[in-house]
Amino acid sequence: METHIRGARVLMPDSTFADTTVTIAEGRVAALGERPSGRVIEAGDLLLLPGIVDLHGDAFERQLMPRPRVHFPIDMALVDTDRQLVANGITTALHGLTWSWEPGLRGREAAVGFLEALERLRPTLACDTHVHLRHEVYNTGAAEEIERWLAAGRVRLLAFNDHLPMFTRKIGQPSALAQYAERAHMSLEAFTALVREVAERHGEVDSTNRRLAAAARRHGVALASHDDPSPEVRRHFHAMGCTLCEFPLGRATAQEGRRLGNGVIVGAPNVVRGGSHTDSGLRAADLAAEGLADVLTSDYYYPALAHAAFRLAREGLMALGDAWKLISTNPARLAGFADRGCIAPGQRADLVLVDGRAPDLPRIVSTLVAGRTVHADRDLLSGLAA
Repeated sequence: METHIRGARVLMPDSTFADTTVTIAEGRVAALGERPSGRVIEAGDLLLLPGIVDLHGDAFERQLMPRPRVHFPIDMALVDTDRQLVANGITTALHGLTWSWEPGLRGREAAVGFLEALERLRPTLACDTHVHLRHEVYNTGAAEEIERWLAAGRVRLLAFNDHLPMFTRKIGQPSALAQYAERAHMSLEAFTALVREVAERHGEVDSTNRRLAAAARRHGVALASHDDPSPEVRRHFHAMGCTLCEFPLGRATAQEGRRLGNGVIVGAPNVVRGGSHTDSGLRAADLAAEGLADVLTSDYYYPALAHAAFRLAREGLMALGDAWKLISTNPARLAGFADRGCIAPGQRADLVLVDGRAPDLPRIVSTLVAGRTVHADRDLLSGLAA
């Protein structure tokens, strides 16, 4: 039976809003405009928007380890995360799974266990969930196994991360390094020694990166580099096929990404909070307003996505339709999802009904994934169309 969403203001592919009825059949948008029969969702006073596509979210780590050395089962953490995702309007999620040279939460055992649990649970999850593998570049010994994951289609996006400089800067600052030692289940002394040991792998990093980038390209996996510190580094990774510039550390780097035709990714929490939680000083809202950002991601806080789009509109930096594209149309396109990200016939019916009457506190009223209601805070079904 067809389902009709009636009475909402619908975000169209051209970023304008229209008062029209959206018909869903077999998990896809079947038509725009009135149809004669089927179930009706009465959505008066609500906005109907494309479902949110989150290319980088690692807030699931809080469900896995809510406090240092306090672990919960992966299955429980993933199911709880899934409910958080759809309650925040996220219909496609790429979990930012970090596989680092660190043991513990970001070590091999944790990464393998997470991936296996996700694949086992995926058929039962409400959100369409994939893996964004965050490869710490000094974890050179993982290359062969990552290549197998890429060949098997277990990874949707591969990103090159290098957090070692952050760790080396903190050597000699015990209080600053202690939290990472706890995350790795190591003493401060042992973790400091590990950081020094890993730094000696410098000569292996570039060749390993090139090997993995080539494997990703062969298997059609999107490629990103994370925290590019300079335009030179952006050009370096662009030459490897990393067409996604994730969290550039300066305006010049974002501008270089734009010049190269790369997709520039910034954090939605930065927009909501008015700045970065680090000392970078870069405001994601300014980059978006200047046309230097293509995508907002949840990073570490899922609710930030919808709130960031509304804040950009509320502050007059972008029209809401354009701001919403930063969390739907654009990330879908850049990650290779051709079947979602806009409301048009033939597209997956990944949809979000939002109460935007209080633009400083938009509320996700209902979330549909492939036409199925997976979250609702009220009953909107009115019965059958006349």
